Amino acid sequence: MSPAGVLKADDQAHAARTMWNLLHAWWRMMPGEMRTLANADAAIRQAREDIGFLAVLPAQAAQAVLRTYFQAWKNCWDGRADAPNFKGRLRTVMSVDIPQGRDLNITRVHRRWGMVNIPKVGRVRFRWTKDLPVGKHAGVNNRITGARLIKDILGWHIAFRVHTLQSRSEPHQGPDIGIDMGITVPITLSNGETYKHREWLTGKEKARLLHLEQRAARRKRHRKPGERTSRRLHRTYDQIAGLRAKAKRRTLDWQHQTTTAIARTYGTVVVEALTITNMIKSAKGTTTEPGKNVAQKSGLNRSINGQAWGRTVTMLTYKTAQLGGTLHKVPAPGTSQRCSACGFTTPGSRESQAVFACKRDDCGWSGNADHNAARNVLHLYRMGLVLIPAAGRAVVRRAKRVKPAIAR
Repeated sequence: MSPAGVLKADDQAHAARTMWNLLHAWWRMMPGEMRTLANADAAIRQAREDIGFLAVLPAQAAQAVLRTYFQAWKNCWDGRADAPNFKGRLRTVMSVDIPQGRDLNITRVHRRWGMVNIPKVGRVRFRWTKDLPVGKHAGVNNRITGARLIKDILGWHIAFRVHTLQSRSEPHQGPDIGIDMGITVPITLSNGETYKHREWLTGKEKARLLHLEQRAARRKRHRKPGERTSRRLHRTYDQIAGLRAKAKRRTLDWQHQTTTAIARTYGTVVVEALTITNMIKSAKGTTTEPGKNVAQKSGLNRSINGQAWGRTVTMLTYKTAQLGGTLHKVPAPGTSQRCSACGFTTPGSRESQAVFACKRDDCGWSGNADHNAARNVLHLYRMGLVLIPAAGRAVVRRAKRVKPAIAR
């Protein structure tokens, strides 16, 4: 995207965020019987006439903001999400919705690049990473229905919405497998197979990141309270965010490749029902009762967050469902201390992070601790101790209580 196109896309994203905030303010101000889709549509039309810079946002994109806002409230009432709130300038992901696929006019330039028309921005080149139903490949049951522009620290990206008719997958005939997720070894299977990855950043990139973080700390230390952040410090922050975004992309790529390989190979995947939010709680404690080993616990929390176990389970859930398999969750307590050979939990059997040796007199089984935990996970499933029946089924959560004044 050219510099001029980037500025136009930025203006549209800021206008979309402002439209959302205006809608939220209107919603809180109006009485319950006036909060209808027709009244909200009339309000945003009037806002586009009264506020000049909102005109940079195409009318279809403004309607998409309206539909997204009402859907956010429906998700809240159904207990699937929290109540919508105002979107801040710095903490909100910049995005613009293109709800009509016919406005895109996608053409393929050659194998690696394509061209797309973005309303009020113009023709933009994008990287062709996946086959799209364009031209003679498009049909009633296989067509592009819209797109969304999303901006991160590495620039603007476009994601296309494709409507396609997909046949139901046949039941997967692959074997059952249990999975134990860890930090030293990210994924260990019950058959002994492991999936590891390299460091997300190279040595030079780590040194560069440390240098930038130290530079940012020095510049922030010399800034006076209340003083605006300088352009140099903003640039340093952007460079830090760029390196972290590069590491996240590599993480996602590894997770996608690993989960796809597991979903294609095994028909039933069993994982632990981990409560990750409880596992990464801070150990600081309070002023009267300070915590212990705070630095070590902080490092452990960062390692757990870096492995993104929850995202791995999410990927396995929808990929196994697409390929005809199922995913099950079993209770997590005791899987790392129980012997997978005799089924007893004997104190001292977990000798170290990597070694498990059963201390029971008539057992004596020894092996890798993660492998032992994965075998226990699979055993719990076969014993019928399953928490969630299958992948792809809706899990009903209890709706959170919302203040009546702003809920309906």
